[in-house]
Amino acid sequence: MTQVPAPAAPNPWQPSPVQQERDAWRRRRAVRSGSVAALSTVLLVGLVGTAVVTSPGWQRVQETYFDWDKAVDSFPAVLDGLWLNIRVTLLCAVLIVALSLLIAVMRTTRGPVTFPLRLLGTAYVDVFRGLPLLLVIFLLGFGGPALNLSGLPRSALFWGCSALVLSYSAYVAEVFRAGIESVHPSQRLAGRALGLSYGQTLRHVVLPQAWRRVLPPLMNDLVSLQKDSGLIAVLGVYDAIQRARVETSLDFNYTPYVVAGFLFICLTVPMARATDWFARKQGFHGAGGML
Repeated sequence: MTQVPAPAAPNPWQPSPVQQERDAWRRRRAVRSGSVAALSTVLLVGLVGTAVVTSPGWQRVQETYFDWDKAVDSFPAVLDGLWLNIRVTLLCAVLIVALSLLIAVMRTTRGPVTFPLRLLGTAYVDVFRGLPLLLVIFLLGFGGPALNLSGLPRSALFWGCSALVLSYSAYVAEVFRAGIESVHPSQRLAGRALGLSYGQTLRHVVLPQAWRRVLPPLMNDLVSLQKDSGLIAVLGVYDAIQRARVETSLDFNYTPYVVAGFLFICLTVPMARATDWFARKQGFHGAGGML
């Protein structure tokens, strides 16, 4: 019996010569752009570095701010204080989300019956967005313990965290409100048409959509909160900045401040890059520039 030969496999697809030429041109352009960017960056960094190290006071600045031995000695104390900043950030972030969401819901209620809630939410946002954060820390940190309120701690840490929560909640509430109001009214109407109450529509229809839309700006606020948690040092709380201040007072060498700044950067930069990545993934194409 004669065996029928198997059909030959079709030739794999090959791009046309024109497409190959275009791809090669794009590769050459990408390599050239990367080379120009790298060269310009090296030149700029080199010029700035040369200007700094050749300045008349560089030797004094190096001894005062960039003493390696002082950095090594102060690093454990500053790192221990940074752990307090991290805990403050995490605790305050949870409280800020809860309080700001409540305020945003109060400001987005409808009807004359809920007017007092809208008025209260608006007044809260206007007051705490108008006050500088440092001033709120001073007012609560020094005035709160003096009131000797029953049931409330008198520690500076408690009142410093309270100032962070109250101040940041005003800003985050506006982010939540923008997200809630960005949901099309037809979504609310559809929920009510299905028999859902106002609260059920808000919980199951509006808030899930608003949460996805405001998550990138909320992550940016978290980055800012991480930095501003160091402001509680003005109340004497032994965080990273206060520990650096104590180490500096021993010999008036400011290297511990540089160590504290470096540790804060190690926390905030990865968070900022993660925020930019997530924002671009969610469709915020302008977030974070080209990095």
